[in-house]
Amino acid sequence: MAYEHTNSKGITYYLRKSEVTLRGGKQQTIYFFTKTAEGGKGTPCDLPADRTVNENPRNGFLTLKKK
Repeated sequence: MAYEHTNSKGITYYLRKSEVTLRGGKQQTIYFFTKTAEGGKGTPCDLPADRTVNENPRNGFLTLKKK
């Protein structure tokens, strides 16, 4: 089951991740939020233990922050 978070504006977002290759050839996992639980890019995932959800108070945009 994917992690979901409802922001202060009442919109529910779902956490997804994707593996990307950087210019130097290094693999890195990126995390992002989407409004839809199904379809789209990336795969659904749980909240990593070393991260917390941070919400921008101006627009309600969600980001992940390292603890």
